[in-house]
Amino acid sequence: MDWVNGWVWSPALVYLCLAVGLYFSIRTRFMQLRHMGGMLGQMFRGKSSAAGVSSFQALTIALSGRVGTGNIAGVATAIGFGGPGAVFWMWMVAFLGAATAYVESTLGQIYKTEHHGLYRGGPAYYIEKGLGWRRYALVFALATLVACGVLLPGVQTNSIAAAMENAFHIAPAVSGTIIVILLGLIIFGGVRRIAQVTQIVVPFMALGYMLAAAVVVVLNIEQLPGVIVLIVSSAFGAEAGFGAMMGLAIQWGVKRGVYSNEAGQGTGPHAAAAAEVSHPAAQGLVQAFSVYIDTLFVCTATALMILIAGTYNVTGADGAPVFTGLANISAGTGFTQAAMESVLPGFGAMFVAVALFFFAFTTVLAYYYIAETNLAYLTRNIRADGLMFGLRIALIGSALYGCIRTSDLAWGLGDIGVGVMAWLNIFAVLALRRPALLALRDYEAQQAKGRLQPDFDPRPLGIENAAWWVERAQGRKRRA
Repeated sequence: MDWVNGWVWSPALVYLCLAVGLYFSIRTRFMQLRHMGGMLGQMFRGKSSAAGVSSFQALTIALSGRVGTGNIAGVATAIGFGGPGAVFWMWMVAFLGAATAYVESTLGQIYKTEHHGLYRGGPAYYIEKGLGWRRYALVFALATLVACGVLLPGVQTNSIAAAMENAFHIAPAVSGTIIVILLGLIIFGGVRRIAQVTQIVVPFMALGYMLAAAVVVVLNIEQLPGVIVLIVSSAFGAEAGFGAMMGLAIQWGVKRGVYSNEAGQGTGPHAAAAAEVSHPAAQGLVQAFSVYIDTLFVCTATALMILIAGTYNVTGADGAPVFTGLANISAGTGFTQAAMESVLPGFGAMFVAVALFFFAFTTVLAYYYIAETNLAYLTRNIRADGLMFGLRIALIGSALYGCIRTSDLAWGLGDIGVGVMAWLNIFAVLALRRPALLALRDYEAQQAKGRLQPDFDPRPLGIENAAWWVERAQGRKRRA
């Protein structure tokens, strides 16, 4: 696993994620800054329909995938192996990745389709329709089906089991049984039940966690300026204690940043395509903001807690300790639990365990939705009820197994799944950038004319194979 992981997550992919984010930021004229107000406003405008969910529901489905164990255990791992400077590179990949998230999510909307009464879309759909690369699309769909249906769920449930055992002394097998029952009740209800659950749980869990983190920061506010300086100086190798770790800081910051916010990975477009909106760019803006929520808000809350409390260890490239703040605790959830315990003794570890349960559990729900969408793509011309049932059983089995297997294996498998998807998707969005950029210009042009909710017609823009939007535009014309 380590050998494969090292190949998939080579420095080439790390720097490619940063370079693509910078490229799209420049091509969109830094839309992640210019459209900040529009991101917030659009979040609550779209309404659900018989075939699609609302913009907010699509956002919460995407956030349920983004806000997961990576926000707690992943941040701790980045600090443990990349030093405090890794946090800066997580910020950087989030800022630049917001532009990438806009492009891929807008493409998901442009090339979406209606399948058995539900909107479906994602990289496999826009690769085939936008580029005509059907074999490439099949490879992505298969890779994503395996990654989200088998490899990634175990990462989330492994962290749940570890946190529950640490905080409540609950055996991993018991945690796994509870998770399996809850998963079954929800995923057998389909995408609508997933949307109904995430739109309630995701905002509650994210706000509650950030408020608790704010308590830790406020009670130690005098240390905050020093921690910010530590993060920035370490990111560029200027900090004495972590001066030789700049390369590791970049590698682990970007790696864990992409794992957490998923910008460029290709998962976000699946939820974006499910939304009922009047213009693809509108949902692209909403999904770009979800990257901010995940990394700049939730991940930063975790990082500040750990660094302010000093509850972390740092290991160099040679395996030798560089900094030791906790004895006999490996990088992961334990860092965050110890940070919360330092301020709220007897309660902190339990709070983090409960927060991690909600974070990771909703992420598994998002993984199921993504896997289901790709299975629908692969089986669109056949009756696939049996295969859908098999997918649900496989995902539940993976979630149960993840509770009892080793943490290193869980993370290794998850990283491989994320890396393969990122490689395949990044090249696709680079090749298909034109429709997403045209959609943004069209959206901005209509808004400049005073249109609060722009409409989309791909034909005047020269965008082909966007059949769903053509039919919608023709329907509007007939009604007019």
